[in-house]
Amino acid sequence: MKITNKTYMEKKNNVRRDWHLFDAEGKVLGDFAAEVAKKLIGKGKPTFTPHINVGDKVVVINAKRIEVSGTKEKNKKYFWHTGYPGGIKFLTFEQLMAKNPARVIEKAVKGMLPRNKLLKERMKNLYVYAEGDHPHAGQLTDNKGNSDVNLENNKGTAKKEEK
Repeated sequence: MKITNKTYMEKKNNVRRDWHLFDAEGKVLGDFAAEVAKKLIGKGKPTFTPHINVGDKVVVINAKRIEVSGTKEKNKKYFWHTGYPGGIKFLTFEQLMAKNPARVIEKAVKGMLPRNKLLKERMKNLYVYAEGDHPHAGQLTDNKGNSDVNLENNKGTAKKEEK
């Protein structure tokens, strides 16, 4: 009797994407971004295929209530270049949070994802909102009509001690 092991490779047409809701309130930015990136990559799924985007869709709410440790609130800087000589610009964490809090989480999650051809496709599956309300309530229901079934806030991801 000949036994052969075949590796299952997911087809692009057969990918099933679940929706997950993450609440960023009181969470530490780096730990939170790592958890979101894991869901976007889909590596925890049994159907993971490296060259196909099998990750889930992720909705992040309360982005303006994310926290950072240490003195990062004043010292962390986000750089970009305008393309002109001497055109390097930056914003601090505080300034970017005041201007667009969702952008802070998007940049942190993007930094946690692998740099390959699937990066842009995976980032399109991330929806970040500064407040608690979002337009994806219809997608976040199970077959029984329960809303927010995949709320990833029950145990918390921040490594802060409750007092």
